[in-house]
Amino acid sequence: RLPKGVQAMNPYQDKIAFSICEKFYKQFYNDEGQRTMILGINPGRHGGGITGIPFTDPAKLEQLGIANNFQKKRELSADFIYQMIDAFGGMEKFYQTFYFSAISPLGFTKDEKNLNYYDVKGLPELLDKFIVECMNLQLSWGINKKICFCLGEGENFKFLSKLNDKHLFFEEIISCHILVLSCNTEEKSWINSLICMWRDLV
Repeated sequence: RLPKGVQAMNPYQDKIAFSICEKFYKQFYNDEGQRTMILGINPGRHGGGITGIPFTDPAKLEQLGIANNFQKKRELSADFIYQMIDAFGGMEKFYQTFYFSAISPLGFTKDEKNLNYYDVKGLPELLDKFIVECMNLQLSWGINKKICFCLGEGENFKFLSKLNDKHLFFEEIISCHILVLSCNTEEKSWINSLICMWRDLV
């Protein structure tokens, strides 16, 4: 049972969102190639919490060639991530190399505002078994277990590291500082540095 006032977002129960997810994963992951996992925190209410696809808001679905009738609200983190995908060489190349997910596959809100799973007392412990089950399922899909990239250096990385110490999901987890700003010179420089690191390590 979730803490008082906390609501979970589960787009996979929505037939339209589920159909969109099927199109996305068949388009980019319908092969036996190995991917390296990049883990975020949990879906947001304007992005993956609606579409079911991590860091992808309804507007980005259109860029992927997936038409949808969702309200075209933009998510700041989605804008940033797709700048990064472009810098890596585009969607085909990126999704052939990486697999995006989140430590908590479900997002959370309170008072119509996004919540991080670790911001609510008792929620990480409540989600522990569910997160482990979801992680093991995803790892069975041909994910690279030698290395994983964790978006964020704080509580998200600490929680994942603790789980990994216990369950040995990956040989190494590398935290990536996240700079989500408007598109400016500083951000572009940081994106290029991150892309160079990922290319060297994958």
